[in-house]
Amino acid sequence: MTAFLLLCGLVVLIAVFRSNSMREYMSAKGWREALRPSEKQSLEKYFEFYRRLPAKSKKIFEYRVRTFRDITDFVPREMQAVSEEMEILISAAAVQLTFGFNNVFLDHFERIIVYPDQFFSTSGQRYHKGEVNPRAKAIVLSWKHFVEGYAFNEGVNLGLHEMAHALQLENIIMNDEFGFMDDDDIRVWHALAEKEIEKIISPEESFFRAYGGVSQAEFFAVAVENFFERPKEFKAYHSVLYQTMCKLLKQDPIILMK
Repeated sequence: MTAFLLLCGLVVLIAVFRSNSMREYMSAKGWREALRPSEKQSLEKYFEFYRRLPAKSKKIFEYRVRTFRDITDFVPREMQAVSEEMEILISAAAVQLTFGFNNVFLDHFERIIVYPDQFFSTSGQRYHKGEVNPRAKAIVLSWKHFVEGYAFNEGVNLGLHEMAHALQLENIIMNDEFGFMDDDDIRVWHALAEKEIEKIISPEESFFRAYGGVSQAEFFAVAVENFFERPKEFKAYHSVLYQTMCKLLKQDPIILMK
Protein backbone atom coordinates (compact mmCIF):
# COMPACT_ATOMS: atom_id res chain seq x y z
CA MET A 1 0.00 0.00 0.00
CA THR A 2 2.83 2.39 0.87
CA ALA A 3 4.55 1.73 -2.44
CA PHE A 4 1.26 2.27 -4.24
CA LEU A 5 0.72 5.64 -2.52
CA LEU A 6 4.25 6.69 -3.38
CA LEU A 7 3.65 5.73 -7.00
CA CYS A 8 0.41 7.73 -7.07
CA GLY A 9 2.22 10.72 -5.61
CA LEU A 10 4.88 10.46 -8.31
CA VAL A 11 2.23 10.32 -11.04
CA VAL A 12 0.55 13.45 -9.65
CA LEU A 13 3.90 15.24 -9.46
CA ILE A 14 4.69 14.40 -13.08
CA ALA A 15 1.24 15.63 -14.11
CA VAL A 16 1.83 18.94 -12.34
CA PHE A 17 5.15 19.39 -14.12
CA ARG A 18 3.57 18.62 -17.48
CA SER A 19 0.53 20.87 -17.03
CA ASN A 20 2.42 23.93 -15.81
CA SER A 21 5.62 25.65 -16.83
CA MET A 22 8.55 24.80 -14.59
CA ARG A 23 8.96 28.37 -13.49
CA GLU A 24 5.28 28.72 -12.52
CA TYR A 25 5.46 25.46 -10.57
CA MET A 26 8.50 26.69 -8.66
CA SER A 27 6.68 29.89 -7.76
CA ALA A 28 3.40 28.20 -6.79
CA LYS A 29 4.34 28.01 -3.12
CA GLY A 30 3.61 31.68 -2.58
CA TRP A 31 0.96 32.30 -5.20
CA ARG A 32 -1.71 33.39 -2.68
CA GLU A 33 0.43 36.18 -1.33
CA ALA A 34 -0.58 39.60 -2.67
CA LEU A 35 1.81 42.28 -3.80
CA ARG A 36 2.92 44.58 -1.03
CA PRO A 37 1.23 48.01 -0.81
CA SER A 38 4.36 49.72 -2.15
CA GLU A 39 4.40 47.37 -5.16
CA LYS A 40 0.72 47.97 -5.94
CA GLN A 41 1.33 51.68 -5.57
CA SER A 42 3.99 51.53 -8.28
CA LEU A 43 1.52 49.86 -10.63
CA GLU A 44 -1.26 52.30 -9.81
CA LYS A 45 1.01 55.30 -10.26
CA TYR A 46 2.88 54.39 -13.41
CA PHE A 47 1.09 51.55 -15.22
CA GLU A 48 -2.03 52.66 -17.06
CA PHE A 49 -2.81 49.18 -18.41
CA TYR A 50 -3.10 47.86 -14.84
CA ARG A 51 -4.91 50.96 -13.58
CA ARG A 52 -7.70 50.55 -16.12
CA LEU A 53 -8.30 46.85 -15.56
CA PRO A 54 -11.44 45.63 -13.77
CA ALA A 55 -10.90 44.62 -10.13
CA LYS A 56 -10.85 40.86 -10.84
CA SER A 57 -8.39 41.27 -13.70
CA LYS A 58 -6.18 43.42 -11.48
CA LYS A 59 -5.84 40.52 -9.04
CA ILE A 60 -4.78 38.20 -11.84
CA PHE A 61 -2.34 40.80 -13.12
CA GLU A 62 -0.84 41.23 -9.64
CA TYR A 63 -0.34 37.48 -9.27
CA ARG A 64 1.39 37.24 -12.63
CA VAL A 65 3.64 40.22 -11.88
CA ARG A 66 4.56 38.58 -8.59
CA THR A 67 5.26 35.27 -10.34
CA PHE A 68 7.34 36.80 -13.13
CA ARG A 69 9.37 38.83 -10.68
CA ASP A 70 10.00 35.88 -8.37
CA ILE A 71 11.26 33.63 -11.16
CA THR A 72 13.38 36.21 -12.99
CA ASP A 73 16.87 37.35 -12.08
CA PHE A 74 17.22 41.13 -12.43
CA VAL A 75 20.85 42.07 -13.04
CA PRO A 76 22.14 45.68 -12.67
CA ARG A 77 24.81 46.96 -15.04
CA GLU A 78 26.58 50.29 -14.58
CA MET A 79 24.28 50.90 -11.62
CA GLN A 80 24.21 49.85 -7.97
CA ALA A 81 21.03 47.80 -8.00
CA VAL A 82 17.72 47.17 -9.73
CA SER A 83 15.16 48.67 -7.36
CA GLU A 84 11.87 47.11 -6.28
CA GLU A 85 9.99 49.60 -8.43
CA MET A 86 12.10 48.78 -11.48
CA GLU A 87 11.50 45.07 -11.03
CA ILE A 88 7.75 45.54 -10.62
CA LEU A 89 7.33 47.76 -13.67
CA ILE A 90 9.55 45.64 -15.95
CA SER A 91 7.67 42.53 -14.81
CA ALA A 92 4.41 44.34 -15.54
CA ALA A 93 5.55 45.02 -19.11
CA ALA A 94 6.06 41.29 -19.65
CA VAL A 95 2.71 40.46 -18.06
CA GLN A 96 0.92 43.10 -20.14
CA LEU A 97 2.05 41.37 -23.32
CA THR A 98 1.36 37.81 -22.10
CA PHE A 99 -1.87 38.59 -20.24
CA GLY A 100 -4.05 36.71 -22.73
CA PHE A 101 -2.14 33.44 -22.31
CA ASN A 102 -2.30 30.92 -19.48
CA ASN A 103 1.03 29.92 -17.94
CA VAL A 104 3.27 31.96 -20.26
CA PHE A 105 6.04 33.74 -18.36
CA LEU A 106 8.75 33.92 -21.08
CA ASP A 107 10.25 30.83 -19.50
CA HIS A 108 13.40 30.73 -21.63
CA PHE A 109 14.58 34.17 -20.53
CA GLU A 110 15.98 33.69 -17.07
CA ARG A 111 17.40 37.17 -16.52
CA ILE A 112 16.72 40.78 -17.33
CA ILE A 113 19.79 43.00 -17.47
CA VAL A 114 19.14 46.66 -16.72
CA TYR A 115 21.37 49.57 -17.70
CA PRO A 116 20.69 53.17 -16.63
CA ASP A 117 20.90 54.39 -20.25
CA GLN A 118 21.78 53.07 -23.70
CA PHE A 119 24.62 50.55 -23.72
CA PHE A 120 27.26 49.25 -26.11
CA SER A 121 26.21 45.92 -27.55
CA THR A 122 29.08 43.56 -28.33
CA SER A 123 26.84 41.52 -30.62
CA GLY A 124 25.75 44.51 -32.69
CA GLN A 125 28.93 46.53 -32.17
CA ARG A 126 26.93 49.68 -31.55
CA TYR A 127 24.89 51.36 -28.84
CA HIS A 128 21.46 49.87 -28.12
CA LYS A 129 18.49 50.86 -25.98
CA GLY A 130 17.44 47.25 -25.65
CA GLU A 131 18.00 43.78 -27.04
CA VAL A 132 16.99 40.16 -26.60
CA ASN A 133 19.70 37.50 -26.47
CA PRO A 134 18.27 33.96 -26.62
CA ARG A 135 21.71 32.35 -26.24
CA ALA A 136 22.35 34.23 -23.00
CA LYS A 137 18.68 33.73 -22.04
CA ALA A 138 18.55 37.46 -21.36
CA ILE A 139 16.47 40.53 -22.10
CA VAL A 140 18.50 43.75 -21.88
CA LEU A 141 16.92 47.16 -21.24
CA SER A 142 17.88 50.78 -20.80
CA TRP A 143 15.90 51.98 -17.78
CA LYS A 144 15.82 55.56 -19.06
CA HIS A 145 14.21 54.53 -22.33
CA PHE A 146 11.92 52.02 -20.62
CA VAL A 147 10.50 54.85 -18.51
CA GLU A 148 10.16 57.15 -21.51
CA GLY A 149 8.18 54.46 -23.33
CA TYR A 150 5.50 54.35 -20.65
CA ALA A 151 5.52 58.12 -20.05
CA PHE A 152 4.28 58.93 -23.56
CA ASN A 153 1.60 57.02 -25.50
CA GLU A 154 3.09 57.63 -28.93
CA GLY A 155 3.51 54.06 -30.17
CA VAL A 156 7.15 53.86 -29.08
CA ASN A 157 7.65 51.70 -26.01
CA LEU A 158 10.98 49.98 -25.35
CA GLY A 159 9.61 47.57 -22.75
CA LEU A 160 6.83 46.28 -24.98
CA HIS A 161 9.15 46.23 -28.01
CA GLU A 162 11.75 43.97 -26.39
CA MET A 163 9.13 41.78 -24.70
CA ALA A 164 7.54 41.32 -28.14
CA HIS A 165 10.83 39.97 -29.50
CA ALA A 166 11.10 37.66 -26.49
CA LEU A 167 7.52 36.47 -26.98
CA GLN A 168 8.08 35.52 -30.62
CA LEU A 169 11.21 33.59 -29.71
CA GLU A 170 9.52 31.92 -26.73
CA ASN A 171 6.83 30.60 -29.06
CA ILE A 172 9.38 28.67 -31.16
CA ILE A 173 11.89 27.59 -28.49
CA MET A 174 11.32 24.00 -27.44
CA ASN A 175 10.33 24.19 -23.77
CA ASP A 176 7.19 23.94 -21.65
CA GLU A 177 5.80 27.11 -23.23
CA PHE A 178 6.37 26.08 -26.85
CA GLY A 179 3.72 26.80 -29.50
CA PHE A 180 1.22 28.88 -27.55
CA MET A 181 0.42 31.02 -30.60
CA ASP A 182 -1.98 29.57 -33.17
CA ASP A 183 -0.18 28.55 -36.38
CA ASP A 184 -3.04 29.67 -38.65
CA ASP A 185 -3.13 33.09 -37.01
CA ILE A 186 0.64 33.36 -37.45
CA ARG A 187 0.35 32.62 -41.17
CA VAL A 188 -2.34 35.28 -41.59
CA TRP A 189 -0.23 37.72 -39.60
CA HIS A 190 2.86 37.15 -41.76
CA ALA A 191 0.90 37.73 -44.97
CA LEU A 192 -0.59 40.97 -43.67
CA ALA A 193 2.73 42.09 -42.18
CA GLU A 194 4.53 41.54 -45.49
CA LYS A 195 2.11 43.87 -47.27
CA GLU A 196 2.41 46.52 -44.56
CA ILE A 197 6.21 46.34 -44.59
CA GLU A 198 6.14 46.96 -48.35
CA LYS A 199 4.03 50.02 -47.65
CA ILE A 200 6.41 51.26 -44.93
CA ILE A 201 9.45 51.09 -47.18
CA SER A 202 7.61 52.65 -50.12
CA PRO A 203 6.71 56.34 -50.52
CA GLU A 204 3.20 55.51 -49.24
CA GLU A 205 2.20 56.74 -45.80
CA SER A 206 1.90 54.10 -43.07
CA PHE A 207 0.52 54.22 -39.53
CA PHE A 208 3.69 52.47 -38.34
CA ARG A 209 7.10 54.05 -37.91
CA ALA A 210 9.89 53.35 -40.36
CA TYR A 211 11.73 50.91 -38.09
CA GLY A 212 8.88 48.46 -38.56
CA GLY A 213 10.02 48.04 -42.16
CA VAL A 214 13.35 46.48 -41.22
CA SER A 215 12.03 42.92 -40.88
CA GLN A 216 9.00 40.83 -39.91
CA ALA A 217 10.35 40.60 -36.35
CA GLU A 218 10.76 44.36 -36.04
CA PHE A 219 7.36 44.96 -37.55
CA PHE A 220 5.78 42.65 -34.98
CA ALA A 221 7.51 44.55 -32.16
CA VAL A 222 6.44 47.93 -33.56
CA ALA A 223 2.90 46.64 -34.06
CA VAL A 224 2.81 45.48 -30.42
CA GLU A 225 3.79 48.96 -29.26
CA ASN A 226 0.88 50.48 -31.16
CA PHE A 227 -1.51 47.66 -30.24
CA PHE A 228 -1.26 48.63 -26.59
CA GLU A 229 -0.52 52.35 -26.79
CA ARG A 230 -2.80 53.39 -29.66
CA PRO A 231 -5.30 50.54 -30.09
CA LYS A 232 -8.21 52.64 -31.38
CA GLU A 233 -6.04 54.36 -33.96
CA PHE A 234 -4.50 51.03 -34.96
CA LYS A 235 -7.91 49.45 -35.46
CA ALA A 236 -9.17 52.45 -37.44
CA TYR A 237 -6.11 52.26 -39.71
CA HIS A 238 -6.19 48.51 -40.40
CA SER A 239 -8.97 46.60 -38.65
CA VAL A 240 -8.02 43.20 -40.12
CA LEU A 241 -4.43 43.51 -38.95
CA TYR A 242 -5.62 44.67 -35.53
CA GLN A 243 -8.08 41.76 -35.15
CA THR A 244 -5.37 39.32 -36.23
CA MET A 245 -3.14 40.67 -33.49
CA CYS A 246 -6.01 40.27 -31.02
CA LYS A 247 -6.17 36.59 -32.00
CA LEU A 248 -2.39 36.16 -31.76
CA LEU A 249 -2.15 37.72 -28.29
CA LYS A 250 -5.57 36.51 -27.14
CA GLN A 251 -6.60 39.92 -25.85
CA ASP A 252 -8.11 43.17 -27.05
CA PRO A 253 -6.91 46.29 -25.20
CA ILE A 254 -9.95 48.27 -26.34
CA ILE A 255 -12.33 45.81 -24.66
CA LEU A 256 -10.09 44.85 -21.76
CA MET A 257 -9.62 48.38 -20.50
CA LYS A 258 -13.18 49.71 -20.92
